[in-house]
Amino acid sequence: MKPLYLLIVLILLVGCATYKSRPISPSDTASDFAARSLDARGLKDFMEGNLHRQISPWPPEKWDLSMLTLAAFYYNPDLDVARARWEVAKAEVITAGGRPNPTAGFTPDYRSNEEAGISPWTLSFNLNIPVETAGKRGYRVAEATHLSESARLDIATTAWRVRSRLRASLLSLYSSVEKEKLLKKQLAMQEEIDKLLQERLKYGAVSQVESAQAQSSLIDIRLAVDENQRQLAEDRALVAEALGVPARALDDITISFDAFEEPPENYQPDDIRRMALLGRSDIMASLAKYDASQSALQLEIAKQYPDINIGPGYAWDQGVNTWTLGLSLVLPVFNRNKGPIAEAEARRKKAEAEFISLQAGVLGEIDRALAGYNEAKKETQTADALLSSQKQIEQTSQTKFDSGDTDRLSLVSDRLGLYAFALSRLDALVRAQEALGVLEDTVQRPLEQSSAQLPPSPETNPRSENRSD
Repeated sequence: MKPLYLLIVLILLVGCATYKSRPISPSDTASDFAARSLDARGLKDFMEGNLHRQISPWPPEKWDLSMLTLAAFYYNPDLDVARARWEVAKAEVITAGGRPNPTAGFTPDYRSNEEAGISPWTLSFNLNIPVETAGKRGYRVAEATHLSESARLDIATTAWRVRSRLRASLLSLYSSVEKEKLLKKQLAMQEEIDKLLQERLKYGAVSQVESAQAQSSLIDIRLAVDENQRQLAEDRALVAEALGVPARALDDITISFDAFEEPPENYQPDDIRRMALLGRSDIMASLAKYDASQSALQLEIAKQYPDINIGPGYAWDQGVNTWTLGLSLVLPVFNRNKGPIAEAEARRKKAEAEFISLQAGVLGEIDRALAGYNEAKKETQTADALLSSQKQIEQTSQTKFDSGDTDRLSLVSDRLGLYAFALSRLDALVRAQEALGVLEDTVQRPLEQSSAQLPPSPETNPRSENRSD
């Protein structure tokens, strides 16, 4: 009997999982983050696989929105969290598909008052085999599968949010970079105006008030330059945060802002609505949650029907072998699972209402985004017209100056006005690009041909085989 017992124990131990400790060291994770860079070999392989072309030289001379988007998908920790949630949901599918294990029992019975020559021991063995009925396991698996699909779609939603945040931070950085160029030119013109007025003041050609106003304008521009420098540093940090890398990783790269240089195109409202309602991952994830609530309701209805327990047994009683076959089930007399069924029905109504609410909210977002986008485009067109007019004024002033019909102060003042209009046009263009970003968020996909497309499989962790990157 001893070898038999050992065999049973070995069978029970086969396939058992073992615990492996994975402690987290804050210092190690911080060091790993600090070591991240945009020249990692794993990042190169990931980008080439998604861009379907070789990147030479590496790292690239310029990083455009497409490349930086892929870098964000490679490093951003939000995607790691979303993937981890999906792994949990997939594990729950395995749990839902598990079958209940049978139970075994052994009951020895000793009788102290047995007659001499008769064994006082009675040995009983029993086995209990649970059998689920009414398809409960199938409904449980279906519910977990729908929730797993919802978690998978949430990865795509997270990927879009990562891309959207990166684009917004890049747009802000573009604004600061271009504004710095214009402010420095404006500062040079204002300094020249102040110098010219100071000389004229010596000879009484201008009043003290005019000179003071020029100095006040000069101070304002210098303050604007300093503020823009602060904003520039903050924007670079925000870009690094959106990428999931330390700020120093941006020190040696050149960013291309070509995606923001031109005013956005026109888009048809019907096309935008169709793309949003049929392609948004959060809408599809909400629909998967509704399907899960349907399966949950089916499961609770199936629980009205009791499971069966089959219990074969064996007893050895004073040399007599006794075999038994038991059958047991819960009698649904007092409780027909009405409470859980009502809860499941209410959850299904809640999931339906959430889906309809999300869909309606998306339509409202589209209408607002289109209205804001169209107004921003009009503002950009107006700013373009004003800038063009000011350019003509500046060119006329330059012609007059070359012919001696006007003085240097007038020329510099007109040129200063040109840079002021250029700043206004830049602000209008940035607002139009911001409006485009809001419009893209409503469909969760890039609308510009030059913009980055999402990778085909964001649910795969690209760093899983490159832990040192």
